[in-house]
Amino acid sequence: MSVERRRSVRTPFKASAEIIDEAENTRSTSQVCDLSLHGCFVQLSNPFPEGTPVTIEIYKDEDFVETPATVVFFQPKCGMGLTFTGLEPQFAAILKKWITQSKVTARHI
Repeated sequence: MSVERRRSVRTPFKASAEIIDEAENTRSTSQVCDLSLHGCFVQLSNPFPEGTPVTIEIYKDEDFVETPATVVFFQPKCGMGLTFTGLEPQFAAILKKWITQSKVTARHI
Protein backbone atom coordinates (compact mmCIF):
# COMPACT_ATOMS: atom_id res chain seq x y z
CA MET A 1 0.00 0.00 0.00
CA SER A 2 1.42 3.39 -0.99
CA VAL A 3 1.72 6.33 1.36
CA GLU A 4 -0.24 9.45 0.41
CA ARG A 5 2.19 12.38 0.23
CA ARG A 6 0.01 15.03 -1.38
CA ARG A 7 -0.64 18.22 0.56
CA SER A 8 -4.09 18.60 -0.98
CA VAL A 9 -6.63 16.41 -2.77
CA ARG A 10 -6.33 16.31 -6.52
CA THR A 11 -9.45 16.94 -8.58
CA PRO A 12 -10.09 15.29 -11.96
CA PHE A 13 -9.26 17.94 -14.53
CA LYS A 14 -8.61 18.07 -18.27
CA ALA A 15 -6.41 20.69 -19.90
CA SER A 16 -3.53 20.92 -22.33
CA ALA A 17 -0.04 21.54 -21.02
CA GLU A 18 3.51 22.23 -22.11
CA ILE A 19 6.34 20.85 -19.97
CA ILE A 20 9.68 22.62 -20.36
CA ASP A 21 12.92 21.01 -19.18
CA GLU A 22 15.37 23.92 -19.33
CA ALA A 23 18.42 21.77 -18.53
CA GLU A 24 17.80 19.48 -21.51
CA ASN A 25 16.29 22.27 -23.65
CA THR A 26 13.18 20.16 -24.36
CA ARG A 27 9.50 21.04 -24.57
CA SER A 28 6.80 18.33 -24.42
CA THR A 29 3.09 18.68 -25.13
CA SER A 30 0.89 16.90 -22.61
CA GLN A 31 -2.53 16.63 -20.98
CA VAL A 32 -3.24 17.37 -17.32
CA CYS A 33 -5.63 14.76 -15.90
CA ASP A 34 -5.80 15.88 -12.26
CA LEU A 35 -5.01 19.09 -10.43
CA SER A 36 -4.57 20.58 -6.95
CA LEU A 37 -3.25 23.87 -5.59
CA HIS A 38 0.12 22.18 -5.05
CA GLY A 39 0.59 19.96 -8.08
CA CYS A 40 -0.83 17.90 -10.92
CA PHE A 41 -0.48 14.69 -12.89
CA VAL A 42 0.34 14.97 -16.58
CA GLN A 43 0.01 12.24 -19.16
CA LEU A 44 3.28 11.78 -21.02
CA SER A 45 4.65 8.72 -22.84
CA ASN A 46 8.24 9.60 -21.89
CA PRO A 47 8.05 11.15 -18.41
CA PHE A 48 11.06 12.85 -16.88
CA PRO A 49 12.98 11.27 -13.97
CA GLU A 50 12.12 12.04 -10.35
CA GLY A 51 13.68 15.28 -9.16
CA THR A 52 13.74 16.93 -12.60
CA PRO A 53 12.99 20.67 -12.33
CA VAL A 54 10.59 21.82 -15.06
CA THR A 55 8.30 24.67 -15.96
CA ILE A 56 4.69 23.75 -16.69
CA GLU A 57 2.25 25.83 -18.70
CA ILE A 58 -1.39 24.74 -18.38
CA TYR A 59 -4.01 26.04 -20.82
CA LYS A 60 -7.79 25.86 -20.41
CA ASP A 61 -10.31 28.06 -22.19
CA GLU A 62 -9.05 31.66 -22.03
CA ASP A 63 -6.82 31.13 -18.96
CA PHE A 64 -3.34 29.75 -18.45
CA VAL A 65 -1.01 29.01 -15.55
CA GLU A 66 2.78 28.98 -15.73
CA THR A 67 4.87 27.81 -12.79
CA PRO A 68 8.08 26.04 -11.91
CA ALA A 69 7.59 22.46 -10.72
CA THR A 70 9.52 19.34 -9.81
CA VAL A 71 8.81 15.76 -10.88
CA VAL A 72 7.95 13.86 -7.68
CA PHE A 73 7.10 10.51 -9.27
CA PHE A 74 6.64 8.98 -12.69
CA GLN A 75 4.95 5.99 -14.26
CA PRO A 76 6.81 4.74 -17.35
CA LYS A 77 4.86 5.25 -20.61
CA CYS A 78 2.03 6.85 -18.63
CA GLY A 79 2.94 10.17 -17.03
CA MET A 80 4.34 12.00 -14.04
CA GLY A 81 3.28 13.78 -10.89
CA LEU A 82 4.51 17.33 -10.45
CA THR A 83 4.66 19.51 -7.37
CA PHE A 84 4.50 23.26 -7.97
CA THR A 85 7.53 25.04 -6.51
CA GLY A 86 6.96 28.75 -7.08
CA LEU A 87 3.31 29.45 -7.86
CA GLU A 88 2.63 33.18 -8.20
CA PRO A 89 -0.57 34.60 -6.64
CA GLN A 90 -2.28 35.44 -9.95
CA PHE A 91 -1.81 31.84 -11.11
CA ALA A 92 -2.97 30.45 -7.75
CA ALA A 93 -6.24 32.35 -8.27
CA ILE A 94 -6.72 30.68 -11.66
CA LEU A 95 -6.00 27.23 -10.16
CA LYS A 96 -8.61 27.87 -7.44
CA LYS A 97 -11.14 28.85 -10.12
CA TRP A 98 -10.43 25.72 -12.19
CA ILE A 99 -10.62 23.43 -9.15
CA THR A 100 -13.93 24.97 -8.05
CA GLN A 101 -15.37 24.60 -11.57
CA SER A 102 -14.20 20.97 -11.79
CA LYS A 103 -15.81 20.10 -8.45
CA VAL A 104 -19.10 21.69 -9.50
CA THR A 105 -19.02 19.85 -12.84
CA ALA A 106 -18.25 16.53 -11.12
CA ARG A 107 -21.29 16.91 -8.86
CA HIS A 108 -23.56 17.29 -11.90
CA ILE A 109 -22.34 14.18 -13.69
